Amino acid sequence: MSRYEEFMGRIRGARTIGAPPPPSRWTWAADGLLALSLTVAVIAGNLNRSYVELRPDPAGSRTPVPGRLPSPPALPDLPGVPDGSRPVPAVEHVLPPVEAWEMAAAVLAALPLVLRRRHPLAVYWTVTVAAVVLHLGDAAADATRITFASGLVAAYSAAMYSPHRRSVAASLAAGVLLHAVFPLVPEVDGDLVPVLVLLPLALVSHGVHLWRQRERTLRAEQEAELRRAVEAERSRIARELHDVVTHNVSMMTIQAGAARTVLATSPEQAREAMLAVEAAGRTAMSELRHVMGLLAMAADGPDPAAGVALAPQPGLDRLTELTDRVRSSGVPVEVAVRGVPVELPAGVDLAAYRVVQEALTNAVKHADGARVSVTVEYGTDRLRVEVSDTGGRRLRTAEPGGGHGLLGLRERLAVYGGTLDAGSRPHGGYRVRAVIPWEVP
Repeated sequence: MSRYEEFMGRIRGARTIGAPPPPSRWTWAADGLLALSLTVAVIAGNLNRSYVELRPDPAGSRTPVPGRLPSPPALPDLPGVPDGSRPVPAVEHVLPPVEAWEMAAAVLAALPLVLRRRHPLAVYWTVTVAAVVLHLGDAAADATRITFASGLVAAYSAAMYSPHRRSVAASLAAGVLLHAVFPLVPEVDGDLVPVLVLLPLALVSHGVHLWRQRERTLRAEQEAELRRAVEAERSRIARELHDVVTHNVSMMTIQAGAARTVLATSPEQAREAMLAVEAAGRTAMSELRHVMGLLAMAADGPDPAAGVALAPQPGLDRLTELTDRVRSSGVPVEVAVRGVPVELPAGVDLAAYRVVQEALTNAVKHADGARVSVTVEYGTDRLRVEVSDTGGRRLRTAEPGGGHGLLGLRERLAVYGGTLDAGSRPHGGYRVRAVIPWEVP
């Protein structure tokens, strides 16, 4: 984060809870109509350059007021006419003609409200500064009333729709100070008092309703995000358990079948096969304890994997051990390593190991009597893993759940920006090829 971004973050402050819903077409239409109405009202009010002020003059003073027309003479007391019924002197004010910059300020004092939900703070300051500029000249009283109403709408929008609480508080305080320094507050007649009382109550009620709506939306988004995280974790656990169990169980099944076949004729070979079954079972249990231990680390309460020695996740350094287990089942496997082996990131190393493990498992289950070759190539910026067999593969649909392992591998590799290509070879057999970059893009 740059110093400018850090500085702006401190100015803006913490974000409010939730985010306002995106404006709909009806909302845009309502804001546009409001902005246009207030703009027309400000312009029309400012074009009214003359108005009459009633000023009681009990002393009958005829002293002219600078810049105003002289007051008419006070009427003498008439017999039979009460004092309260006497005519009140009137003073007519005539303002100078409107200039172009005053018209521009009048437009900017209301028209930006069309964007009050999208850019609330910017609209608030635009409306406030335009009102101040307008009143630096000769603003009509009608224009002052409309610009004050426009400022109230802009302040309400900034308080309700801006995500930066500290900036909103500072801006509203500065706006109050500007209204106190400059003549931005209109004179209030007695008829407007109920409106000025009911309008803030209505705005507060609407604000509370909108705040609750945003909290409900935020809560729903958090629950949806939690459900997605749970589903993603379930998928990850399912992929990990599939990779751990499928390979070892397949080896155990094949070795047990071989032992049963040669048990009567060759007890020594049957014994070796059963030893291989035992080794595969131990390996499966060890990896299952490892996976369960990783899952239990984030759980509360007693650790079900306590006391279990958790070995590191398998990687390509255990490739020889993996291929030896496959060879012991009777499937010939050739391994070729090209390039200079380097220390891989843990995730990339595990993903490459799972690719070889899944491909070998599928070859054992589906490629009867085939030869399997494993190639690991260390490139300059990526790792290429390829496992191919020479044929004899049965249809994957013959096995329940076929193809789920490859789908899980694609998802696993996608995390690291890798790709997986699996399909039949032109001259028979099957090939699985994975390309994994060194780093996540």
